[in-house]
Amino acid sequence: MDLGLKDRVYVVTGASRGLGYASARALAADGAKVVISSRDEGAVTEAAASLGPGAVGVAADNADPAAAGRLVSAARDRFGRFDGILISVGGPAPGSAADNTDEQWQAAFDSVFLGAVRLARAAAAELTGGGVIGFVLSGSVHEPIPGLAISNGLRPGLAGFAKSLADDLGPRGIRVVGLLPSRIDTDRVRELDALSGDPDAARAAAEARIPLRRYGTPEEFGDTAAFLLSPAASYLTGVMVPVDGGARHGF
Repeated sequence: MDLGLKDRVYVVTGASRGLGYASARALAADGAKVVISSRDEGAVTEAAASLGPGAVGVAADNADPAAAGRLVSAARDRFGRFDGILISVGGPAPGSAADNTDEQWQAAFDSVFLGAVRLARAAAAELTGGGVIGFVLSGSVHEPIPGLAISNGLRPGLAGFAKSLADDLGPRGIRVVGLLPSRIDTDRVRELDALSGDPDAARAAAEARIPLRRYGTPEEFGDTAAFLLSPAASYLTGVMVPVDGGARHGF
């Protein structure tokens, strides 16, 4: 199946590793051009080089109000067009509702929530019909995850913003989609498993609750993201797609 990605240009944030990188790699493999970002200049430069000549890395922090404009401009300056954005950020600090500090909440709000809102608004101002805005959220949109109080608080709000944005931008032919990963085998999930003190046991217990009985791979997530961002998904908007091996049991 041809996804129609050839020569289209996407910005992917938080893409020096993990789900953002896997998504950028899937887009590039199908012929798209990508501008990837990360706070770590060395890491994002290395990641872009691994994706080939159709990729460029930009050091940017989602919490920086100037980041959104810089990334969209980089897409136009380097590749001459801008077709969409996938907004991915690192997970906020773990902890319970009683343990997380005001400083942790504020830092996560600036990066995870407000940074994502700014990026989406900047993209919306530049996109035309056929454009797309994607959000990498979490299964916590529907079900709180123990030990991740900040994520549980912020991700559902972003999903609500994404749904509102889909209504606002739909008449212009611009789509808005969300991806809700659960247990994908990334560094972040391994770090969370390690917090239990017995990562192997934590993983086994988590896999037992997943109908497919395994963690997903970053490649599986990336392929799903590439499809949702592509013209092949042109009649999908306002949706929150679980990428979780069936872990969510609701409709």
